[in-house]
Amino acid sequence: MNEEHGPLIDSNELPVWLRPLVERTAGVDAKSLGWLRPPDREDVRPAAVLILFGEEPGRNDGPDVLLLRRAENLNSHPGQVAFPGGATDDGDAGPVETALREAIEEVGVLPSGITPVATLPELYLAHSDFRVTPVLAHWHDPGPVEAVDPAETAAVARVPISMLARPSNRLNVRIGGRTSPAFLVPDMLVWGFTGGLLDGVLDLAGWSQEWNRGDVRELSEAWQAAVDIDDPGFGQ
Repeated sequence: MNEEHGPLIDSNELPVWLRPLVERTAGVDAKSLGWLRPPDREDVRPAAVLILFGEEPGRNDGPDVLLLRRAENLNSHPGQVAFPGGATDDGDAGPVETALREAIEEVGVLPSGITPVATLPELYLAHSDFRVTPVLAHWHDPGPVEAVDPAETAAVARVPISMLARPSNRLNVRIGGRTSPAFLVPDMLVWGFTGGLLDGVLDLAGWSQEWNRGDVRELSEAWQAAVDIDDPGFGQ
C-alpha cells in the first residue's frame, strides 16, 4: 500500500490561496480527514480521485473545485455528486495517473492545463473495499469540460469554494442511523464519501466557516433543499 503522501511540488509555485492546503497535506492522516485507514490487506482495491482547483476568468467569487453528478441509471451510486476518479488500471503508474486518466475519460479535461500538487493519505471505503488516494491539482490553464458519456455522467460543474463554505449551504445528512457532512449546491447535493472528503479538505485548507452542525436532515429533505437553492450567478 502507498504510505507516502504530501506535496508534489514547491508550494511557492502556486497561487497564494492554494499554498496552505498543499503545505498541510504532509502532516494529515486519514482519521483527521474523517475516514478510516485502509486495512493491511493486499486485496484492497486501489483507486484515486482528482480534486481539481482553479479560478475561472470573469468570475469574482474566487477559486472553485470541479464536481460531477453521476447518471441516474447507474447501478453504483446513481445521481450522486463526486470528484472525477475511479479504480486503478493495471497500466497506471500510480494514483496521480489514475486520477488524471479518469478525469479525461469522465469530463474531458486537458491534462496539459493541470498540475498535480499533492496527495492525501489513502482513505478506506468499507462498503466497496477500495483504498482511495485523493490527488489535489491546480487547474493553471482551465479548459472546457463536459459530460463525456451521458450514460455515466449527468452534469459537470465548477463550484466556488465560497459557495461550499457558506454556512447556509452546510448541513448533515442522516442515512441509516448515521450522519455525514453535506453541501447544498444548485441542483446538486454533495454527500457521502465526497461530502465527507470535501469537509476535511475545507478544514485542512482553513476555508471552513462556522456552521450549524445540529442541522441534520433526511436525505430526501436535503435533496429538495439543493433543488430549491436560488443562485442566479451559479454556472455563469
